[in-house]
Amino acid sequence: MKITLSLIKADIGSIGGHLRPSKALLDTVGEYIEGEKDKLVIDYRIGSTGDDIAILFSHQKGTGNSEIHKLAWDAFMAGTAKAKEEGLYGAGQDLLKNAFSGNIKGLGPAVAEMEFEERENEPFICFCADKTDPGAFNLPLYLGFADPMHCSGLILSPKMSKGFKFEIMDVEYTKNDRFIELNAPEDLYDIAALLRDNERFVISKIYSRENGEQAVAASTTRLHNIAGTYTGKDDPVMLVRVQGSFPAAGEVLSPYSIGHYVAGFMRGSHNGPLMPVKAGCGTSFFDGPPIVTAAGYCVHNGKFTEAVDCFDHPYWDHVRRKVARKATELREQGFSGAAMLPYSELEYGGIVDKMKRLESKFKS
Repeated sequence: MKITLSLIKADIGSIGGHLRPSKALLDTVGEYIEGEKDKLVIDYRIGSTGDDIAILFSHQKGTGNSEIHKLAWDAFMAGTAKAKEEGLYGAGQDLLKNAFSGNIKGLGPAVAEMEFEERENEPFICFCADKTDPGAFNLPLYLGFADPMHCSGLILSPKMSKGFKFEIMDVEYTKNDRFIELNAPEDLYDIAALLRDNERFVISKIYSRENGEQAVAASTTRLHNIAGTYTGKDDPVMLVRVQGSFPAAGEVLSPYSIGHYVAGFMRGSHNGPLMPVKAGCGTSFFDGPPIVTAAGYCVHNGKFTEAVDCFDHPYWDHVRRKVARKATELREQGFSGAAMLPYSELEYGGIVDKMKRLESKFKS
């Protein structure tokens, strides 16, 4: 059975600042979809990561379908009305346009979609990140699909011996989608050279070279490219099919034990370690730290099983303690040097205006 998975996420309102959406807001989004779903989707799930709400759909309408995207947009609009009614902070923050225009991409919400023929058993993991940008997934994907230090299947499984094809997007190019396709392991150094720059080059898709099947779909939207100013960090989402000719779930999850440094944190203007957290976790310290959730599912005939919270395990408590130490140590450096993003990447308008004002005061 050919199905499409669509994962769409947005910040449309939060309690106490950029912390967590209210239960009433989540319920409103769910109730809207429940009332409209019968004609469009086979199944759906709703959850939150930090202050964002994510909707996962299964359907048979293909990627980029206007009806599916409009359903998500209208659900977010209904949620925005509830957020305003409750007086939540940032109501409708990620809905950057006034009206739906046929496709939700470019309107603010993060979108990851893929269409495929269901295998006999079809496990996948739904990743949602908050207080960071799409480049946050670069290193985990590189390690999980191209490095046998994390993905032992590359040397143990005949189904993965041919490696994977990476589609990498240039997200600074705004006229249209500009991407390059590179193969691992042959192009490994070229892939690494691009992925070093998380703010410009972002993995959007990964395919098995054994059978051509798509393994990964990741969002690549950068909000400041749409809005022209800081409106919140991009908060990416990603779908990863696992097992068989793809890495095992544990191999895909392994790189998140690093707590690697990513852009984001407070006002989207700092660096901080990415913390793997339990589903529904909000943010706190310095509007962070940057966080990621991982929900594992199987899908059969378009119907989802219950979710497994991949980071709800005693091992990840140890990782979270390590990440907390890393975050604290970097935050002790405040605004100086590597603790804050370089000027070219700062998204909060105040410092840009300040630097323009100071420029005229320099003497030579």
